[in-house]
Amino acid sequence: MNIAIIGTGYVGLVSGTCFAETGNNVVCIDINENKINKLRQGETPIYEPGLEVLLQRNIKEKRITFTTSLAEGIKDAQIIFLALPTPPGKDGAADLQYVLGVAKDLSKIISSYKVIVNKSTVPVGTAEKTAAVMREHLDPSLFDVVSNPEFLREGVAVEDFLKPDRVVIGTSSDKAKKLMDELYQPFVRQGNPIYYMDERSSEMTKYAANSYLAMRISFMNEMANLCERAGANVDWVRMGMGSDNRIGKRFLFPGVGYGGSCFPKDVQALARTADEHDYEFQIVKSVMEVNDRQKQILGNKIKKYYNNNLQGKTFAVWGLAFKPETDDIREAPALYLIDALTEAGASVKAFDPEAMPNVKALYGGKVQFAENQYDTLQGADALVIVTEWSEFRNPDFSKIKEALKEPVIFDGRNVYTLEKMEELGFHYESMGRATIG
Repeated sequence: MNIAIIGTGYVGLVSGTCFAETGNNVVCIDINENKINKLRQGETPIYEPGLEVLLQRNIKEKRITFTTSLAEGIKDAQIIFLALPTPPGKDGAADLQYVLGVAKDLSKIISSYKVIVNKSTVPVGTAEKTAAVMREHLDPSLFDVVSNPEFLREGVAVEDFLKPDRVVIGTSSDKAKKLMDELYQPFVRQGNPIYYMDERSSEMTKYAANSYLAMRISFMNEMANLCERAGANVDWVRMGMGSDNRIGKRFLFPGVGYGGSCFPKDVQALARTADEHDYEFQIVKSVMEVNDRQKQILGNKIKKYYNNNLQGKTFAVWGLAFKPETDDIREAPALYLIDALTEAGASVKAFDPEAMPNVKALYGGKVQFAENQYDTLQGADALVIVTEWSEFRNPDFSKIKEALKEPVIFDGRNVYTLEKMEELGFHYESMGRATIG
C-alpha cells in the first residue's frame, strides 16, 4: 500500500518505518528541512532501540522516503497519517492547531479518495473537527477521517508496533475500514485483535488507557510513602498485590513520579475533557496532584538528611531520561530533582547513557556531565539514582564507596536490595522501604 506520514516525531517515524518494514511504500513528510536531510541519510533524531537499523534497511530497499513537500508526499497515498504535535495549552487542553492546519492544507490538494488517519493523541471529537475543516474545501466523497491511536511504549516502541497487543480503529466508513484492515492484517497474524468502533470511543480509549496506567503508578507511589511511615516494605506489598491475577504485576513499581510525552499530557487532557462536559473526574485530578508531589520526594529526602543545608554540596546523579532505553526528558523527574538541588545551592554531576545532550541543551553549564557513571562520583557527597538503566543495577560498589566523600545513596527507583546496602555499609534511602545506615 502507499502510505504518507505527516510528522516525523516519535510516533510518525516509528509508524512510518514499521509500515515500510512490512512491505508498504511510505513517504514521511516534515517541514523541518534539516531533519528530513538527516533522515534521508538514515540518521534518527530520537533514540529508540532497533529503530535506526530498520530505518536504514528500508531506505536501502527504497520502501521509505522523506520530503518537505506536502503535495509530493501525499500524491500517491491511499492512507495519510497525521502524526503531529498536540501539546497541552495553558488550560490543559490539547492544542489542535497543527492537526487542523494540516487538514485544511490537505483539503486543498487532494484530488482522489484518501483515508485521513489521526495517529496523534487527540481529544474526543477531533475526527469530527478534522472532517469539518476538510469539508470546507473538499467534496466529502473524496475522504474519510479515521481515529487510530498509538499505544507505543518508549524503549520498546518498534516491538510494540510490529507486534501490537491490539489495534484500535475508529471509523463509521466501510470503505475506510476495508483499507485500514488491509494495512494492519500483517501486524496481527498471531491473533491479537483489531477493535473497530466509532471515532469518539477510539479517541477516548487512548486517554483512558494512559490515565489508568498513570493512576496505578500514582497509587503505588502513595503506597510507598505510607509504607515508609508504617514500617512496611513496599516491595513485598507490590509482590503480594501483583500476584493477584485481577491486578497483575505491571505498572506497580514505586518511584519518583511518571514523566515522558504521554502520561502527563494525556491525564491532563482527560481532566480537561471532563471539565468541558461538566464532569468532576476526581480520580484523574488526584493522579496529577500525587505525581506533582512525588517528583519532589527525592529532593526532600536529600534535604532532610543534610538538615536543609545543601550549600556547597555536590551530588552525583545517575539517570536523566524519564525512563530507561530512551533519550526523552519531557517531564522527567530528574529535571525536578536537578532544579531542587541547584536552587538549594548544590552542584550536580550527571550521567545518562542517552539523554545527556538533551539535558545539556536545556541547562547548559548549570549541570556538569560525565563520560561514564563513575566519573560523576569523584568528590561527590552522595549518589542519587533517578532512572533505572540496566548498567546501574550491578555497579562496582567498591568504586562508589571509594569515590564518594561518604557512602550515601539515595535511590529513587529501588534498584538495590536493603540487605546488600546494609552488608556494604552504605547509608541508603529508597522509596517505601526502611532507611539503612
